[in-house]
Amino acid sequence: MAKESFDKEIQFLRMLMLTSGAYNRVQFAERLGISVHTFDKTTRRLKEIAAASASPSVNTKDQELPLAVRYNYYESADPLLLFLFRTKSLKESESVRITHILEALNGQALTVMELIDACSSKMPEDMPLPDEKTIRSDLKYLESVGVIHKKNASRPYQYQLQDELLRSLSDEELIDLYDFVDVMSNTQVPSVQGYLLRDSLKKHLLRLFDEASSTEAFLYKYHYHSRILDEAHLYTLLEAIRHRRRVRFRYFTPKAEKTYTAQSTNPRFEREDEGKWHKSLPLKIVYDHQYGRWYMLSSDREGIRKFRMEGMTHLEEAESIPETDFQLKTAALEEKLQTSWLIDTGTPVTVRARFFSPEPPEPDFIKQRVLLQGQWGEIVEEDEQSFIYEITVNGIMEIKPWLRSFGSSCEVLAPSHLRRDMIEEWKEIQDYYESI
Repeated sequence: MAKESFDKEIQFLRMLMLTSGAYNRVQFAERLGISVHTFDKTTRRLKEIAAASASPSVNTKDQELPLAVRYNYYESADPLLLFLFRTKSLKESESVRITHILEALNGQALTVMELIDACSSKMPEDMPLPDEKTIRSDLKYLESVGVIHKKNASRPYQYQLQDELLRSLSDEELIDLYDFVDVMSNTQVPSVQGYLLRDSLKKHLLRLFDEASSTEAFLYKYHYHSRILDEAHLYTLLEAIRHRRRVRFRYFTPKAEKTYTAQSTNPRFEREDEGKWHKSLPLKIVYDHQYGRWYMLSSDREGIRKFRMEGMTHLEEAESIPETDFQLKTAALEEKLQTSWLIDTGTPVTVRARFFSPEPPEPDFIKQRVLLQGQWGEIVEEDEQSFIYEITVNGIMEIKPWLRSFGSSCEVLAPSHLRRDMIEEWKEIQDYYESI
């Protein structure tokens, strides 16, 4: 799958999850910035992937796409990014070839020439027979993703499956490992690697026990499946940070009317789009667990810049910079973030709020929550009915939703403009609930 195609299909699936099929095909294509023909082609491609990933008993060919890619409500082992990752870099012939390679290596170590013979004898008649260069390329790919490894250090190399972990553990230990991975991949920052490991362990356990009960100890519902798609950019950006490289990308702001535009291949039909090209040095990646959003904090000619990763497409690494320059820019960013609730780099302001404690004998869950989530803020006054919490943060935009979430248990005291904002917002909410 081409890189641009992967970007397009990520944006496609994100919109599908967020709109739940509310757009018709023309509206969907306009919002993405692609033609209706491209929309239809992408839909067919995704339905093919869904059909290949689904259980044999499920017919996805005749379903609408939102239904074809919808998973069990409680089953988050297959987020949509994993759905794409499984097919993004392999053509049909590669998939068949790699399947035969893994089958041949099951339980034994083989050389390249032995694998050529094994694959050639099983390849379908309508597909070309693999040569030595092709098989070596496949083995290099499988070795890089950790599926196989070289058994010996001298030529001719023998390759074998890297499944020592599964073979060395008892059944009880495998179940314990699966339960641990299941909990971690569903409760920590969402990760495709965690879901891949969980999926592999689950399939192995189902082969051993031939029943689903051993893998259904926990049930989860993650509410931001569309946000997991942003992880496609995560490792490219972390690699750029590690090697002190700038990145180049096209960016669509959250308020843009389009979220993606297809790359023009014909200069005669080139048109203006709302995405802008940027080149910036990534310094830090931040995950906002409250809204399920990834942010890239970077530095360019305009200073410190913040980008939401859901708006980034056509991402690629650029030139590297000296280590001293990188350290200076990182130190400048950390200084600006010193009093940031999340990523705000604005002017620091002191926020004071009164929190009202619940009536006895109810436990003081308000105070417990403030102490748990209030970061470096402090309780400066306290009595039996309430306490005053104080914190200095960069701007009020990021802390406001947190204060608002306490409802009538929180009264903002300062600054005055934040208090006025909260009053106006609550008045607006009150208007919504006037009697009809």
